Amino acid sequence: MTSPPIAPPSAFPLDAADLCVKCGLCLPHCPTYGETRHEADSPRGRIALMQGLASGAIADSSALHRHLDGCLACRACERVCPAKVPYGQLIDAGRALLALHQPSRTRATRMLDRLLSSDIALRALAALLWLYRATGLQRLVRASRLLGRGRLARLESLIPARRRPAAARSAPAPAAAGETISLFSGCVGRLLDDDALRATQVLFERFGCRVSRPAGQTCCGAIAEHGGLPAAAAAHADRNLRAFAAATTVVHVASGCGATLIDYPRLASDPQRGATFAGRVEEACSALLRRWPRQLALRPLPARVAVHLPCTHRNVLGHGGDVTALLRKIPGIDLVELDVAQRCCGAAGTHFITQPEMADRLLAPKLRNAEQLRVDYIVSTNIGCSLHLAGGLQRHGRRAPEVLHPAVLLARQLAG
Repeated sequence: MTSPPIAPPSAFPLDAADLCVKCGLCLPHCPTYGETRHEADSPRGRIALMQGLASGAIADSSALHRHLDGCLACRACERVCPAKVPYGQLIDAGRALLALHQPSRTRATRMLDRLLSSDIALRALAALLWLYRATGLQRLVRASRLLGRGRLARLESLIPARRRPAAARSAPAPAAAGETISLFSGCVGRLLDDDALRATQVLFERFGCRVSRPAGQTCCGAIAEHGGLPAAAAAHADRNLRAFAAATTVVHVASGCGATLIDYPRLASDPQRGATFAGRVEEACSALLRRWPRQLALRPLPARVAVHLPCTHRNVLGHGGDVTALLRKIPGIDLVELDVAQRCCGAAGTHFITQPEMADRLLAPKLRNAEQLRVDYIVSTNIGCSLHLAGGLQRHGRRAPEVLHPAVLLARQLAG
């Protein structure tokens, strides 16, 4: 009987994994462990599995894949770890290790990554999406329940409905410094969350800033990195470094993208260039709050707004309080937390598509809270969370508050 193969030293960072002393302080913060109570679905359990696979102590198996693929990579464990174990880096490396053992497991990820990193494909998808919504076909499909209640219907529910424009463009205020903001569009954001990008641009222009969306930019690399394809993630990072070479401030509207962009010192082929770029990256709400003109007033909004702070914002980017501070610029607004427990909603990149059962279990408390709180709007700084929340509300026929990015709500309240 042959022993399981030992991974090359460069394939998995065993030294980083060895920082975990299996103390268990992370267990109360792990959403999947909270649901299953299975040790292999906990951070320390998954680290032990990855250590065993990398060292050759345990063999590759479908059960091992299931436990590692079930991780949300929310990094709540990383935020509370006293030993500062870089769990996000470990789970990405662990999935890359699985891909070395079973290359076929990345087939779907490769296809999705190629699709979303192709300008031609994104333009074609955007045109089809526009036709689907503008012709009323989306309303017809949903009203008639043509797709039933299966997997296809669930996927369709994630497509956002058309919404009214955030704000009309208006003459910007005079800019003393003439600052230029470079917007990072992303791939899913460009396709399904252009409202947030347009609203952010409108707000910055009202501040007197110049706004550009540099040509040549592509997916941040998160789908490839979290799917076990580090080489593809590095290629995306390098392409974005070239696209934003002249940028002094890079603003993203999706926290999931932001968490990857600030990791370019590790992902890019040139760590120094990656570090320089990462130092210029700003999250949209924080960037808007820091530049908010004193004289700019917004129209009142007598509405209850629930804030959902994504895991990537809370556990990786930080400064989550900037979201509520920015929204308080709107007179009359009633701000509440969607979930005081601040657990992951289950979106987690592609997790809400590949692991729908667990994703919906994690989403259920937030849907109940939205109904009990009787909110008019739900705001989130990540497109994946927004799609997951809106889709869950639509499928369950609950009172449906609009789910949108904070920048969209702010831009709608611009006076004049």
